[in-house]
Amino acid sequence: MDYINAFWVGGLICALVQILMEKTKMMPGRIMVLLVCTGAALGAIGVYAPFQEYAGAGASVPLLGFGNTLWKGVKEAVETEGFLGIFKGGFQASAVGICAALVFAYLASLIFQPKMKK
Repeated sequence: MDYINAFWVGGLICALVQILMEKTKMMPGRIMVLLVCTGAALGAIGVYAPFQEYAGAGASVPLLGFGNTLWKGVKEAVETEGFLGIFKGGFQASAVGICAALVFAYLASLIFQPKMKK
């Protein structure tokens, strides 16, 4: 049942974002920022943890999950280190994912040819 919940919740998030892209004039970058901020806000008010418990990877993998991870990292760092935790908590919590994205993007740039002509 965990796989089914992850599939339909993740699909619903993607479908809602696709509708947002089609029906508004928002640029994709702004929609991505909106998703990250929404995930952080839902984490701050305590709604995201039960949602993630129910949906599993369907809630933790999309950008909503990234925003929630940033929020949790900042919250923990502020509790342990005070004001400076605001600036480094999010980076510590999401460092593995950011490094993996950078490494795989670099490898993809070595493998694939660019589509743009100079």
